[in-house]
Formats: sequence, C-alpha cells, structure tokens
Amino acid sequence: MLESTRVRDPGRRDKILAAAAEQIARRGYHSVSLAEIGAAAGIVGSGIYRHFGSKASILVALLDQVMDRLLASAAQAVAAGDDDARVLATLVADQVAFAVNERYLVQLYQREVHTLPEADRRRLRRLQRHYVEEWVHVLAGLRPELSDGEARARVHASIGAIQSVAAYDSGLPHDQQVALLNQVARACLTAR
Repeated sequence: MLESTRVRDPGRRDKILAAAAEQIARRGYHSVSLAEIGAAAGIVGSGIYRHFGSKASILVALLDQVMDRLLASAAQAVAAGDDDARVLATLVADQVAFAVNERYLVQLYQREVHTLPEADRRRLRRLQRHYVEEWVHVLAGLRPELSDGEARARVHASIGAIQSVAAYDSGLPHDQQVALLNQVARACLTAR
C-alpha cells in the first residue's frame, strides 16, 4: 500500500495574506472571520492556524509587509546613487504606484492600524518614521534652504496627497491618476 505524502503549498501563506487584505479592506477587520479569510484563500479557516496564530497576527503580517515593501523600495532608490532630484522622483513614483495599484493595502493600513496591540503599533510607527526619514534626507539635499520642520511637513503632505486615493475613487483612468498624483506630490516637495 502506498502512503500519500501531503505536500504543502509554499504560496499558501501569501494567499492567506492576499485574501485577508482584500476582505479586511473591503469589510473591516472586525467584520471578517478567519473562516471567511480561509474560504477566500481556498482553504478551511482552521488551516490558517498552520501559518498564523490569530486574526491579529494576520493583520500584523500584512502591515509589516506593507512597510517592508515601502522601506525596500526607498532604500533601493537611495542606493542607486542618482542625484537627489532623480531619487526624489523615484520615491514619489514608487509611492504613487503602490497607492494606486494596491489601494486596498493603503486602506487597510489607514483603517486598521489602531486595532493592533500597542507594541506592534509602536514598531510600525518606527518603520514609518524611518521611511519618512529617507524622503526628508533626500529633500534636504535638494532643498538645503528648508528647515528640518519644513522638509518634514512637505514630505508628510506629499505622502498624504498620494495616499488620499485610498479615501475616494476619482474615476480617472489609471495613467491619468498616476500622472496627476506624481505632479501634486512633487509640487508639495518642490514648490517655492
């Protein structure tokens, strides 16, 4: 008699995260059950426990994934060795692409970060500050006349303008929305 060996799907964890992100962004953290996340990922809800200890741990993993992705793209832009204007344009373009193409993750972060345990919220805020620092450092090199406070305010205004797409549907075609957000975000940073 042959024994069947069960092979785990190596992408299952990512499927769970993607399903959870979509479900939570659409309906809210408290309105989605593990069974619904499992069904959306194509597994039984109890199968989630092989990868995550709780619904909260799924949310933490999702938000960590968001910050890891943003930090990695910022580090790559800075490490490219381009001049500050080009690096800043890359930072803006990457943030715009993320916000437009993965709007549900921005919504998820904005709506649900407060549901995390305090230690996770603090850690994610530290990661956010590090991300903003990358922008501030580049902007300071490009605009040395700005005080630290002015540079930070401009960076926050720029990122806020970009991430505002999570709060509404403009109805603009994708390319037009991307171009407009790039223009507005750069204006926040470079206006005299």
